[in-house]
Amino acid sequence: MGWDHQYDRFGNVFVTSPDRRVRLGYLPEWEGDGLWRISAFSDPFGKPAWGVCFNDSCPTEIVTAFTRTLAELYEQGPDAYLAAPIPDHPDRDPFFAVVPLIRGGWDFETNRWGVLAVQPTDKLAALELTTGTLDPEGELTTRAARWQLWAGTSIDAPAWYATASTDTPIALLRAVTECVADPTPLVRWREETYSYVQDLATVTPVTPERARPPTPLDVRRAVARRPAPLPAVSVPRWSTTSSRPAMARR
Repeated sequence: MGWDHQYDRFGNVFVTSPDRRVRLGYLPEWEGDGLWRISAFSDPFGKPAWGVCFNDSCPTEIVTAFTRTLAELYEQGPDAYLAAPIPDHPDRDPFFAVVPLIRGGWDFETNRWGVLAVQPTDKLAALELTTGTLDPEGELTTRAARWQLWAGTSIDAPAWYATASTDTPIALLRAVTECVADPTPLVRWREETYSYVQDLATVTPVTPERARPPTPLDVRRAVARRPAPLPAVSVPRWSTTSSRPAMARR
C-alpha cells in the first residue's frame, strides 16, 4: 500500500513505491512501442539496478504475473527485489528462469553466436539469453538486453516481446516464464483478436452459456486445474561452464 501514481499531460501513468526505489511506467503516448517500463533502484537518485520492458502487444497476463510477483518481493524488502542473478546460487541461478519453459516442452537452440535460447517445437516463440558484456544503458533503453522473450516468426518483427536487463531478479523472470508456459486458454473478446497473426493462434468460440467475461471464481477454478509441477531434478541443465552468461557475482 501507499504506492504513488501520477499522470503527465500526455496521459502516461507513473507508479512509484513508497521508498521511491521501484517505478512503473505505463506509456501509451511515449516514443517507441515499449508500453510498460519497470525499474528498481538501490539508490532512488541513482541509475536503475535493473529494468524491464513489455511492448504494446505483450499479453496482459504476462505483465500481471510480473507486477504481482514484484509487489510480493517489495514487501520482503530490497534484498528480494534487488536480488541480482548469481550462477550456481540455490535460488538465484539464471537457469531457474528457463525451467518452466523446458518443463513445457521447449528445447535449447544455438542458432546464433553468443545467444542461448529455448524455443517450443513450433518455433513461434523464444526466450533468449545473451552472453558476454552488454552496455548497461542500452539494456534499459533498447532491445539489446540480457534477456529477451518474443513470439512470432522472427525476432526482428515479433508479434510481441519483453526484455529484461542483466540484474533483473530471477524470481521476476520466472514469474513471466511460468505464465508463458501455462497451458490454460486465455479469454478474449472477439474484437480483441484483430491483431492476431493468421495461423499463429487458435481461437475457439465459447459456448453461449459461457459467453461472458471470466469471474474471479472462474480464474480460481482454472488455476486449480493446472497440472502439478515436475520436480526440479527432472530438468536437464546446461552442461558446460562455457555456456554460462557473463554476470558479475555479488
